[in-house]
Amino acid sequence: MNEWIIYKEITFEAAHKLPHHDGKCARLHGHSWKARIYVRSNHLINEGTKQGMVMDYGDIRAYVQPILDQYLDHYYLNESLGLENPTSEAIALWLYNKLESMGMPNLYAVEIQETCTAAARYMRI
Repeated sequence: MNEWIIYKEITFEAAHKLPHHDGKCARLHGHSWKARIYVRSNHLINEGTKQGMVMDYGDIRAYVQPILDQYLDHYYLNESLGLENPTSEAIALWLYNKLESMGMPNLYAVEIQETCTAAARYMRI
């Protein structure tokens, strides 16, 4: 069986704090975040302008852009996401659920990278 997994990466600037953390992350601070939206399919589009694709990257971006504008880019994530403790894991789940509720087809996983060496990925099994 064939399977393709593609992703679209987006970046945003945002602040958060982790009030239960026992270190410096309990204080208000910001990151240059990256989010990767993964889409999976066992077939490619076989006709039209998107022939040979799992999904057009621009279509992925179209799902993510309103979320980016309304909740993520240049926001205080504790408030904009309604999360008391917005860890990377919690943000990945939040974004996955948001995209799923919008009906994004073939959504596979969401990865949130808060630093160049630390990331969390959520996928529903």
